Amino acid sequence: MRVLLIKDLKNVGKKGEIKDVSDGYGANYVIPQGYGKLLNNAALAEYYASQKKAEEEDKQNAALAQQVVEQLKGIELVFKAKVGKSGAMIGTISPKAIEEKLRADYDISIDKRKFIDHYAVNAFGLTKLRIELYHDVIGTVNVRVEEDKK
Repeated sequence: MRVLLIKDLKNVGKKGEIKDVSDGYGANYVIPQGYGKLLNNAALAEYYASQKKAEEEDKQNAALAQQVVEQLKGIELVFKAKVGKSGAMIGTISPKAIEEKLRADYDISIDKRKFIDHYAVNAFGLTKLRIELYHDVIGTVNVRVEEDKK
């Protein structure tokens, strides 16, 4: 029996591959469990249509991520922090705080787990943090920390 695999199946093959399996295995496990479909023209056409749709969605998501990269180029987030006796910054600015400020001030929603540079900002001045917005689409957010003069 020839089947088109819909999902990866251990010891058989990967999604999208056409495999020969025994009739009993195909009829009693592969097809009923949703791992594959009996190979015919309709199954192939459906698979190729879903691949094309996924490819188009991928291009759209990459384009949206590129738009966010362009938006981030003109943005500099400014945070205030207290100064210690030695002149160093007290506390840190976390990726979560940066995410919340981007959402509140600029209506840009970025998951804090997308930050490539996971460290918290703990020094005065300008820091550039890289964010992976989509596969191989990387943006940079500028974070400036100033002294709180209170």
